[in-house]
Amino acid sequence: MTTVDFAPLFRTAIGFDRLARLMNTAAASAEAPAYPPYNIEKTGEDTYRLTMAVAGFRPEDLELVVKENTLLISGRVGQEAQKAEVLYRGIAGRAFERRFVLADHIVVEGADLQNGLLHVGLKRVVPEALKPRRITIGAAPQAETAQIANDAATEAKAA
Repeated sequence: MTTVDFAPLFRTAIGFDRLARLMNTAAASAEAPAYPPYNIEKTGEDTYRLTMAVAGFRPEDLELVVKENTLLISGRVGQEAQKAEVLYRGIAGRAFERRFVLADHIVVEGADLQNGLLHVGLKRVVPEALKPRRITIGAAPQAETAQIANDAATEAKAA
């Protein structure tokens, strides 16, 4: 297994942090384990759902943390489940940690655990300042024009 570090390529580059993180993540994901399996679905125009198979885990065994556009899902098997004598283990119950890089303006709406599947709701929330808006031609604000004319008339009377 060969590990490639792209950090030396970006030591003199300013403002390419996201590209560097993307390249390092892509290199690391080739070696990442496939446990637990997951699906990412687009459920609407700006909504997504992450579904992860976590059979054998209880809600208190799972932790979801969002930090700096990264969703971290981790699971630790509870002590009660480990005390039982297992004659055959066909369901993997090992601890895991999965990271998902979230795009800009993606927020986690909530999570639900049903039938061994963890469902995480995601939504794209674009701020009003970044949404496109239509500007009509010739629709200059009339209030500003009138105010400038009134100021000029007031100054002329004062002089």
